[in-house]
Amino acid sequence: MSKLSWKPILAWALAGFFALGSAVNISAPASVVADYRSWGYPDWFHFVTGGLELTTAVLLALAFTRVLGAALGCAVMLAAATTVVVHGEYAHGILPTIILTLAVVVGWTSLCTGPSNLA
Repeated sequence: MSKLSWKPILAWALAGFFALGSAVNISAPASVVADYRSWGYPDWFHFVTGGLELTTAVLLALAFTRVLGAALGCAVMLAAATTVVVHGEYAHGILPTIILTLAVVVGWTSLCTGPSNLA
């Protein structure tokens, strides 16, 4: 019987979060478009965010690219947290900060154990 570690489970959960975020940003319901406009981003910028989130999800799902996925996820979440904090939406900065922290954990544990141990 194989013992599954928390490390790949956390990475896959994070990949799922980024995949969901990508779907929301790419489909861009009216509320998402309104948010991006209120932050001063161009109308097409949600596609950039969605593409980066989708790329992050794929990279996190694969053990040999997990460190790159964690790094890209950190950059995306740092940008998200910075955007909402700069615009005074402090409560909206909580989730990106949590996800940023989890991405750091995934990246760090991937570097420390190597991809051959992460499945």
